[in-house]
Amino acid sequence: MRRATFISTVLVLCVCGRLCGQDFPSPPRTMVPTATNKPSILQDVGIDQKLGAMVPLDLTFNDEQGRAVRLGDELDHRPVVLVLVYYQCPMLCTMVLNDLVATMRSMPETAGQDYDVLTVSFDPRDTPVLASLKKETYLAQYNRPGAERGWHFLTGEKTSIKALTDAVGFRYVWEPKFQMYAHASGIMVLTPGGKVSRYFYGVDYAPKDLRIALDEASGGHVGGLADSV
Repeated sequence: MRRATFISTVLVLCVCGRLCGQDFPSPPRTMVPTATNKPSILQDVGIDQKLGAMVPLDLTFNDEQGRAVRLGDELDHRPVVLVLVYYQCPMLCTMVLNDLVATMRSMPETAGQDYDVLTVSFDPRDTPVLASLKKETYLAQYNRPGAERGWHFLTGEKTSIKALTDAVGFRYVWEPKFQMYAHASGIMVLTPGGKVSRYFYGVDYAPKDLRIALDEASGGHVGGLADSV
């Protein structure tokens, strides 16, 4: 778990360096990823595995039309890919979504029929209008009939967002100097009942691995910690 979290936060550091025009010194080869030698901006950033944890199904968010929806009502008796991003992200969130849709296109299973995708913004400033534009963009890239019924793009208030991100171990911070969030990258797979079954770190999701994770989650299986290595 420590190694996977470190890899994802290093990616955040690289992205921040490119966007902000700063060069960060390369860590020495003997560097051990601990809280004491992480850059200060990343002290509270990462994805901690909470396998078997239940997502709070009574949380309220807004769908792409601005309608209030209960999180549990967005789960339709199918396994779920949970994606935590923010819609005004300058780079990393787009990489996550682009790789996810490429992976989905490589799979014979179809979103909205065999599994669902729940994309939730962790930025309370994001609006249903932005969510609708994102949905339109990625449905066009995915280009499979019926996917609109199973790929949801949600926005919400800070309290609902925090409850969801805390439940799945997704940690992020707002960096006021650069007016952007520092966050790790990854996706989670949930069982049809909303239990965390599997984590995928980074921005490269192998279709075979995601298919196996969805199949296992559909039966209520919760993966072990070794699954993330």
